[in-house]
Amino acid sequence: MAHQWRGVIREYAERLPVTEATTVITLGEGGTPLVHAQKLSELTGSQVYLKVEGMNPTGSFKDRGMTMAMTAAVEAGAKAVVCASTGNTSASAAAYATAAGLKCAVLVPEGKISMGKLSQAIAHGATLLQVDGNFDNCLDIARKLGESYPVFLVNSVNPARIQGQKTGAFEVVDSLGDAPDIHVLPVGNAGNISAYWKGYKEYSAPYESATAGTLPAVSTKTPAMWGFQAAGAAPFVAGHPITEPDTIATAIRIGNPASWDTAIAARDESGGLIEAVTDEEILDAHRWLSSKEGVFVEPGSAAGVAGLIKKHAAGEVPTGKTIVITVTGHGLKDPQWALRTADGSEVQPVKVPNDVVTVATELGLDAR
Repeated sequence: MAHQWRGVIREYAERLPVTEATTVITLGEGGTPLVHAQKLSELTGSQVYLKVEGMNPTGSFKDRGMTMAMTAAVEAGAKAVVCASTGNTSASAAAYATAAGLKCAVLVPEGKISMGKLSQAIAHGATLLQVDGNFDNCLDIARKLGESYPVFLVNSVNPARIQGQKTGAFEVVDSLGDAPDIHVLPVGNAGNISAYWKGYKEYSAPYESATAGTLPAVSTKTPAMWGFQAAGAAPFVAGHPITEPDTIATAIRIGNPASWDTAIAARDESGGLIEAVTDEEILDAHRWLSSKEGVFVEPGSAAGVAGLIKKHAAGEVPTGKTIVITVTGHGLKDPQWALRTADGSEVQPVKVPNDVVTVATELGLDAR
């Protein structure tokens, strides 16, 4: 019998802090494709897969955590939620707050959020405030609001968000039959690398479920976690927070990640790494995914792919392994980058007359 996907909370309820009595706020998130990346596999000599999180309801991985955060908000009796965002969190929070019947306030850094993401938050009725500062300033205000006023904070500092996001690792293992050898991700606020590592650890050992007793291990191993930051916003690489982070990859333009300690633990415990890629390398990878793999992502989502390509060029990617890359958000979040060529000029359509022969000639086609 066909199975109707129920969203990550009900699909993985025995591994999440919920019960049958929990009022679940869901938009059907999760169950995203694990796409075999043929060209990246040929390049590296390993089997490379893309976990395409842009297929979530609001177009990014944030929905996995938001379903748990909003469910927790309702359970706590909240009437309003607040978040700081570079874009994707605002879109997700606004949509899930609407589904929950809650008011939503979003703090975004002025002039540093993509219009695609801004439009989503506005469409869902969020109260949007542009703060004269960067994301880290926004998060500081959001935290203080949550501490001193009757609003529920739904950023990834909320542990419910990490609980939801760990389900991405479960889905990878369920699809492959075991954990990959390497899992590659972009790193911004660092909640995702922390969450995936949490999920992989929980799937590789017996798990004490609050509702189902002891669950057996599902996977036989855990992967090395490889994270990649934008060079202009790479506090893990620098070893300290970056006061003025700067990158075209708005989704990871964060100088002081909230999940600092857990991301470092994920890197070190897994035998992984966190390194940096330039904006040019990110945009090259963005174009690679669109033109070679058929997967359209926002620039920040391509940081992991950029990192893998860079490591391969340095001879540091092993062959014969299984590698999964999480691409975190859909390309329509930041569509303007697809309209630029590699040299930065704008793509211009070729104009042709209303004539089939001319069109065929322009396409290089010969008559039958």
